[in-house]
Amino acid sequence: MRRLADFAGGWLLERQIEDRRAGESGVFEGHATLTETPDGWVWSEHGQLGMAGREPVTATRRYLWAEPKPGQIEISFEDGRPFHKLGVTARHDCAPDTYDVTYDFTDWPVWQAVWRVTGPRKDYRMTTLHRRPG
Repeated sequence: MRRLADFAGGWLLERQIEDRRAGESGVFEGHATLTETPDGWVWSEHGQLGMAGREPVTATRRYLWAEPKPGQIEISFEDGRPFHKLGVTARHDCAPDTYDVTYDFTDWPVWQAVWRVTGPRKDYRMTTLHRRPG
């Protein structure tokens, strides 16, 4: 099991998006940092999102990370609402849609997160490869 400190610092991100509902695909390329602040740990992503047939746009997101006990990493949205616990698999219900994630840490420090989002409003798969710069 990974500890919070294992994720500290910078990461390069490559994200593939397959939106089955819209019949579109896209790529996000950028970077992320996990930084300790006076209020806790913050995961910040910044990069370019390109969807087929459209001009790339700048995309960002931020999450709050915490380790309430060793090896248990909890991820919340930037406003503090719970999102999920980092592990092999996790689920986040956002009615009426469901977000399922599978993490793969077997090639650490290269790791992957695969999200499958389904429901009446969404149907997409998002695969993100994380690796250290350099």
